[in-house]
Amino acid sequence: MDKVLSSFDPWLQDDGAVALVLREYLMPVEGADGVLFPATFAAGDRFEGGYNIDEFGDGRSVCLIDTVGSQANRIEPIFMKNRYAGLVPQIVVDAGKKVNLLEAGHRAGDAIVRCSDLQIELRQAFTAVLNGDSGPLAKLAPTSLVFGVWDSRDTQAKLPRLISSTIRAFDVRKLRRSAQFVPSAEFVSAGLLPEPADKTTKDAYAERGFVHVPASASHGGVIADGGIRRDATLHLAGLRLLNAGADTEALRRYVLGLALTAFTYPAVGSLRQGCQLVLNPDKAREFKEVYADGKRNDATLTHEASLAYAQAAAKAFGIDPDRPRGTLPDREVQFDKERALKDITGDGADGAKRPKKGKAAKA
Repeated sequence: MDKVLSSFDPWLQDDGAVALVLREYLMPVEGADGVLFPATFAAGDRFEGGYNIDEFGDGRSVCLIDTVGSQANRIEPIFMKNRYAGLVPQIVVDAGKKVNLLEAGHRAGDAIVRCSDLQIELRQAFTAVLNGDSGPLAKLAPTSLVFGVWDSRDTQAKLPRLISSTIRAFDVRKLRRSAQFVPSAEFVSAGLLPEPADKTTKDAYAERGFVHVPASASHGGVIADGGIRRDATLHLAGLRLLNAGADTEALRRYVLGLALTAFTYPAVGSLRQGCQLVLNPDKAREFKEVYADGKRNDATLTHEASLAYAQAAAKAFGIDPDRPRGTLPDREVQFDKERALKDITGDGADGAKRPKKGKAAKA
């Protein structure tokens, strides 16, 4: 056990690597020249909406396929799977439906958690973070230390993400597609429905599938002539900033174990309709240790070794990775409507009014 626990200690030393960097070369399941559908984004800030493509005027371009936040939200829920569930506390909030803390969009800072029976306990944990102690938060929501969290609605405690992962496509060609919806019957001409009297009624017919609806020149995906790449970084220097008093070593080993498990987990596959990616067999994965002086060493690490280390580190931190699955979730708490109403009006967990922000503050 001691040998396993100390196996990655060089990455926890101040003179160790500042980061682990992973590059994976990907391709659509249809082949390297297959069409894939990137994420689409709403218009705003002089952005017309749609695909996020940066063009450089020389024919080159970069298209964002999956964002840092999206990648984190795909990876974090692996800790709900049977194989990994024992590594972290399994806490579920009952808010009409049961929501695992690992599914909450803002992790430990999410409204569904903040306004539950965990409110006071979490506020104390975030206050401890402000005072330099991440131990209490690690006992409640350790993945918030791995993927980042900001208690922006209460204590303002913030922990940066230790793992960042993004997928981009290079030198892309945009495609368009068109479609035509044909209803099952000619409802209007057959006299089954009256002729729509105005645009509102006509739009309602279209929305409900009673008339022909053309869709022309909508987003049709891209072809990545320059390939697709996933870039992932595990920020070891940031991990070494975590403290927990006498338990600092155990805390850092535990968080490192979770981070390595997440970092080495395959983060590709079916991202969305029309975007199923696999590894490109013609381009080897690049895995490097990066040091403060710029030195880059080849690194070797398997997912199995990461998981074994994470299990040992969890046990040393006081979390039994082998506890019977029938005992999970470890805790189930209730969403509290009264807490939510107080949260909306600005009453904190201790009953004190929180400072107003934005327009309310200016008013």
